[in-house]
Amino acid sequence: MKWEVVVLDPIHASGIEIMQKAGLKVVKALDNSSTNIKELVKNADVLVVRSRTKVTRDLINAATQLKLIARCGVGLDNVDIKAAEERGIRVINSPESSAVSVAELTIGLILSLLRMIPLADRSMKEGKWLKRELEGSQLYGKTLGLIGFGRIGQAVAERALAFGAKVIAYDIDEDKIAVAKRMGVTFLSGSNSLETLLRSSDIVSLHIPLTEETRMIIGSRELALMKPGSYLINTSRGGLVDEQALYQALTSGKLAGAALDVFKEEPPKNKELISLPNVICTPHIGASTFECQMANAVEIAKKIIDYFKEIESNQPLISS
Repeated sequence: MKWEVVVLDPIHASGIEIMQKAGLKVVKALDNSSTNIKELVKNADVLVVRSRTKVTRDLINAATQLKLIARCGVGLDNVDIKAAEERGIRVINSPESSAVSVAELTIGLILSLLRMIPLADRSMKEGKWLKRELEGSQLYGKTLGLIGFGRIGQAVAERALAFGAKVIAYDIDEDKIAVAKRMGVTFLSGSNSLETLLRSSDIVSLHIPLTEETRMIIGSRELALMKPGSYLINTSRGGLVDEQALYQALTSGKLAGAALDVFKEEPPKNKELISLPNVICTPHIGASTFECQMANAVEIAKKIIDYFKEIESNQPLISS
């Protein structure tokens, strides 16, 4: 197995080791820039990226031997899928490994908002004792609305239910109704289900990919439908939310707060939104746990090896 795998973003060493033991030539090209990246990928059979590197049409065209693009993680919005398809290049990712880490961060952000934990910590370090001012709310008894009920949405639901929250969910894939029912989650179906979720939830959390259909799925209209004093959580993709509309909803008092791990532009240059006292921000760390990064790297490495086994045997692999 003498295929060349060019790793453009850092992945856990376990994934590198697995590919090398399988006989793949692994080239770590982490110090890449717009000036040298095309030279680095010209002989690549596989490109491995996380979220940092943008796999554009130009980059794909520069990689003349390219057969596979492997995204270590969930989202594929940094890959030009159309350009890859035109070249017959397969695109894979590793969504199975991120659910727990992202779900735990989501719950952490919800609790931080409800109990004002960042403010409590900051004020203590400033020598203040704001015991009376820091009266928060319980998650117990609240209605959590999940937009998206895939692996991550389900993992969030499982944890929120353990806190005694009521969980409702909306997803375009209504085949997930049975899963929701088994979990004790109310799955909203029908043409107005998203609107119903927004009107009914104390907390709304986004767990969907960024596509042309989902871009700005939460805008002025949707924020206006939300309960007064409710909260918005986004640990998915920044482009799902109209940030200016969210700023208006937060400064007007329509929403009590928001927690954001992702932004339209990363790092965000517009500090207006993230500077608000009722906004908690983290720098896109949903999958940034040791366990998740190791599992992602191992998973993507195994998928790359399986891909080349398929080519070498000239027989499609049968999915289990």
